Parts: sequence; structure tokens; C-alpha cells
Amino acid sequence: MIKTDDRPPIDAARWLHLYENDCPAPAAAELPALATELAEALRHPDPDIRDGAPHVVLRTWIRRDVIDKPLRARLGTVMADRFDDPEIQARTFAPLVLDMIVGRGDFDPAWLAAFRRWFPAETDLRGYDPELGWLHAVAHGADLLGAFGLHPEVDPKDMLALAAERLVVPTDEVFAQQEDDRLAQGVARTLTRPELSEAEAVGWLDAIEADFAAGRRGAPTVAAHTSNAMRTLRMLYLLADTGVRIDGAPARPPHAETLKRRLTEVLAPTFQGA
Repeated sequence: MIKTDDRPPIDAARWLHLYENDCPAPAAAELPALATELAEALRHPDPDIRDGAPHVVLRTWIRRDVIDKPLRARLGTVMADRFDDPEIQARTFAPLVLDMIVGRGDFDPAWLAAFRRWFPAETDLRGYDPELGWLHAVAHGADLLGAFGLHPEVDPKDMLALAAERLVVPTDEVFAQQEDDRLAQGVARTLTRPELSEAEAVGWLDAIEADFAAGRRGAPTVAAHTSNAMRTLRMLYLLADTGVRIDGAPARPPHAETLKRRLTEVLAPTFQGA
């Protein structure tokens, strides 16, 4: 049973009304308090609150600049702090909100530092929980990784290395809710950065190749994290070949052909003996 007695109240009816009426902007004086309530809603254990109307209203207000840059900065700091929250749904919805904010062009190095600490260290990788609803640590983290990867103030090499780090961490959780597709997309978006050299575009794969080699030695079955990585890299090959959409337009990594060759090399030994 979800306990909500000690949590700040969420006016679900108000958010549903706003959602059903195309998310009109409130009076300026009301906005800070409403933004605070939205922030609370986006950590709520009830999925109908956390992943329902408040989520859509917040996304719409950020996209329309109803929530302006100073208020987005405050909200971003709240979300970065949530990476250390004891509740899983608070941790995993923080990157979803930060993705909205970073995608608008905002950036704070503290947000990136908090994300880099959390993403490879998160151990609860469930996609869906019957009581809490969607959690999706990897998928939401992948979306934020892609947003950071496109931001001009972020070194894209760091985001590629972070993706590799996430993929080589042992886990018993097999990606079953398209987490591999979402992570491949975040990486593919990062790989469109023109300043990446050819060596940098493929160098992050060395860590995954080494992990594949270590896993083959004496292992009777494929480890869950290895399976996750294999499927992520296969999707990345497809995206390198066909392109990934950025702001509605298709984009291809500048070093797509080199990337595809390297992906083929890294994946080839995983089929030996299959």
C-alpha cells in the first residue's frame, strides 16, 4: 500500500483540468508555488500523479517558457539533489525532468556531476513496478545522457564513456522495456557532435569489448548486463546507419562508417559458438 499521508498535498483535479485545457499559463505570482507542487508530483509514489497530468503540464510549461530560465534553474537543482533520494521513483524521474530543462539549453555543472555519479551506480533497474508504475532508471537516464551529449558545454566524450560504464556494470536485470533502444538513441545523439574525432567516436567501445572478452572466459551463459550491452550496440549500429532524429530532423554521426565497422568488430566474438 502506498503511503502518502506525510507528503505535501497534490491537487490532482487542478492538474487534470489544466491538462484537459491545453495547459494555460497561470498568473505570474502563482507560478513559483505551482512549480514547487509540480516538483513534488514528479516524485510521488502514486503513478497516476507522478506520470499523469502534472508531468504533461510541466513538460508543456517548460517547452513554452512559462517556467522561465531562473525557475528552471531552481527546478534543475531540486532534481539533481534527487539522485541521492532514498525512494526509487524520485531518483528515476529526476533525469526525466532534467532532460526537459537541459533540452531547453540550460546547464549547470552540478547537475551533470550529480547525474554522472548516479547513472552507473543505480542498482534498481526495473522498468515497471506493479505498485509504483514506470521507473525506467536506464531509459530516463539515457534520455538525459543524450540531452547532455548534445549540449555545447558538455564534453561528448564523457557522455560516451558514461554510457559504456553503465553497460559494463553487472546486473541481474535484463532490459525488457526498450531500455537498450533508449540508451542507443542517447549515444547516437551524442555521436552527432561534430567536434568528436574518429578515434573519440569509437574509443569508448574498448571498455565494452574488454567486458565481453572477460565474460566469455568460462561462463556457461550470457550475463544479463552483457545481453543488455549487445542489444544496445546492435540498435546503435542501426541508428548509425539510418540516422537519429534531433529536433525533428534526421542526423547521422559524422564518423558513422567507422563506428559501424568498430561495432561489428566488438559484437562479432559474441556470436562465436552461438
